[in-house]
Amino acid sequence: MAVHDDCKLKFLELKAKRTYRSIVFKIEEKQKQVVVESVGEPTETYEQFAGKLPADECRYAVFDFDFLTPEGVQKSRIFFIAWSPDTSRVRSKMIYASSKDRFKRELDGIQIELQATDPTEIGLDVIKSRAS
Repeated sequence: MAVHDDCKLKFLELKAKRTYRSIVFKIEEKQKQVVVESVGEPTETYEQFAGKLPADECRYAVFDFDFLTPEGVQKSRIFFIAWSPDTSRVRSKMIYASSKDRFKRELDGIQIELQATDPTEIGLDVIKSRAS
């Protein structure tokens, strides 16, 4: 599975310049490559980001999560989310699962990885507990 250059460029902009809050990636099966489906502005909330993940299709996503530590220090963690809902096609789940590690290696700077099959597995409470 190839990775479109735009995927790496947008990720670098999210990581280094904080141009984006999130990026949703999609595998184009016909072209056999991972492409950027959408980006979220820096003001995007986690709920807005989670709403972009389709209910019945797999996606990869990256979210730059800001939070306060118990000591009141502002921090951020870059999450990689492998979204594979139970209702998606079996073929799609297999393609996303087999391509995930290679794709993730292209994105240098991922701090936390989550795999989710339904929205409760990537709820804000889960993100907060994994970030700290």
